[in-house]
Formats: sequence, structure tokens, C-alpha cells
Amino acid sequence: MSRGASVIVAGAGALGLSAALALAEAGCSVRVCDPSGEPRASGVAAGMLAPVFEAALDSESAGDLDLLLAARNLWPALAARAGVELDRSGAAAVGSEAWLADIRARLGRLGLRGAELPPAMLAELAPGIAADLGGILVREDWRLEPLPALAALRQAAEAAGVTFETARVRGRGEADWLVIATGADPGLRDLAPELGVLTPIKGQILRYFDRRGGRVSVSVRGEGAYAVPASDGLAIGATMETGVSDPAIDPAALAPLAAAAGRLFPTLADATFGVSAGIRAATPDGLPMVGPSRTAGVILAVGARRNGWLLAPLVARVVAACATGRDAGPYAARLDPLRFQPASR
Repeated sequence: MSRGASVIVAGAGALGLSAALALAEAGCSVRVCDPSGEPRASGVAAGMLAPVFEAALDSESAGDLDLLLAARNLWPALAARAGVELDRSGAAAVGSEAWLADIRARLGRLGLRGAELPPAMLAELAPGIAADLGGILVREDWRLEPLPALAALRQAAEAAGVTFETARVRGRGEADWLVIATGADPGLRDLAPELGVLTPIKGQILRYFDRRGGRVSVSVRGEGAYAVPASDGLAIGATMETGVSDPAIDPAALAPLAAAAGRLFPTLADATFGVSAGIRAATPDGLPMVGPSRTAGVILAVGARRNGWLLAPLVARVVAACATGRDAGPYAARLDPLRFQPASR
């Protein structure tokens, strides 16, 4: 497709906004449509750009460290263009010695190693952390604040000529391309049958607004929970409720998460918290579907599981390449939406 293509992007989350900006910068005429007009899963996420601990702690991501690192390496340029602030303080695995021994082994299998954190340094980086826990720091994992990042991406997209509409997309209409970046929304399956492989995953995050002991300055990956500093306190996440598409708060599912938070930070054991919930979408192999659908004129950018923020600039690059006829890069084949339907080739 030549430059100047007209594109509708369905979805205004991290993937949709990043793709819209990349498309506009590639010379396309872009309109973003979202029925809510408000951020959903992307807005309630932790904002972790964590290739190392995702690959080390998540079996589904263990073989994708190269791709995850490549995506993270695209973030500084995107952040500079959009005015997104990146926190490069790093992330610490925090837990018992037995658990940390397993983390060291996992990092070793990836060809990596972290820096051991003496108790005094761990306490300085994560005030209030349980005194009997040890830590390992990696600098390769970063983070951002989701809501300010979404606002910055939208502002940058608008400055690049992208228009926005609060509406649900029903089809491509007269546009050259329709980019589906709607997460777990099943409403467009008639247009893109590949969406049928997606599984919704509900995530609930605890937010502690009264942080006793000082501000945590690194992301913490613990046994059963993570903790990330936020502008309004500390976020503890997250549940992974596979197959659940109801965004209502479920107190029963939060109990193990609250218990894990108390083990990491004992002062949180009796603290009050707020709860946010979002619905993400996952493919069978944990990587998103990015690229052309079998349906002519449709490009998919869905199914990033819990790595939507991390993968956003890589997804945007592949989407823009597909819409403009450029080389989609070395990772496009691993993200091909048709990889789950070999008989269709």
C-alpha cells in the first residue's frame, strides 16, 4: 500500500495509540475509534517494561527474551517523540533465599545475572520491605506511569494529525485499512476470524495510597505479587484470572494478592487499599497477533497478554510497515496472526 493510506484504528489503549502515532508519522491518514473514550486495561496496568523478569518468571515468555528486549529498546525513541517519562531505576526480585536461588538459575539460563542487594541497600530502595527477605537487582527492566503515558501518546498522535472518535467500529468502511487493537473485545470476530483464539484474562491490582516508611524507588518482583511505585502510592499486582471477562471487582480473588503484599511489606498487612481491574487478551503462545488478517484490509494488533506496554513500540512498527508496504522487521513472522491456523496458508 502506498503512503497516504487511510486507516481506522479500533482501540485507544497502549497498542492502538502507539500504532496510530506510527501510522501518522508514516504518512497515513488515521482515525482512532474507541466506544468508551477512556483507557481500559492499559490504564489500570502496572506499566512495567520488564523483558528480563518476564522471561525469567513467566514460562510462556522464556523463549522470547530477544523479542522483549528489542521492544524495550524501541521505547527511548518513542518516549522522546511522545513525551513519555521512563523510569530506568530497574527491578528487584525479592524473596526467600530458596526462591532467589531459583531466580539466579533462571537468569543464568538466559545468559544474565543480577546484582545482589545487601539488606541495607534493599531497605533503601524499598522502604518497609520485610527484613528477612533478600534481593537481586536487574537494570534492564524499566517502567512508566500508564495514565500519563496514555495521555502523552494521545497528545502526540493528535499533534501528528490523528483524529479521535468515541464510537464502536463495525467495519473498514471506505478506509484502506482497519487496525484492530481492541484487546479482549470479541465484537469484531466476524471481520477477523483470528480473534477467536484469544482468551480473556482479568487482572486486579491493589493500590495503597498511604505508604508508611517512604517511597519505593524500584519495581519489586516477589513470590506471588509485584509492587511498583506510583505517583499516588504503591501498586500491588496482579491477579491472572484466565477466561474471566467480567471487570467487576471480585474480593475473593484478591485475598491471596493482599496476603502476598503483606509478606513483602508487613505494614501493608492491615492497610486499606483501592482496587482496579482490567481485561486483557492472550493468544495460545503468549505473544500478540500483529499483522494482516485473512480478511483483506484488516491488520491485527491484539493479544499482548500482560506485556502490552512493553511491546507497544514494536507492535506499532510492524503495523505501520504492513499498512505502508515496508519491511516489517525480523520479529513479524513470530507475531503473524495466521500462525495459529496453518491450514489457512
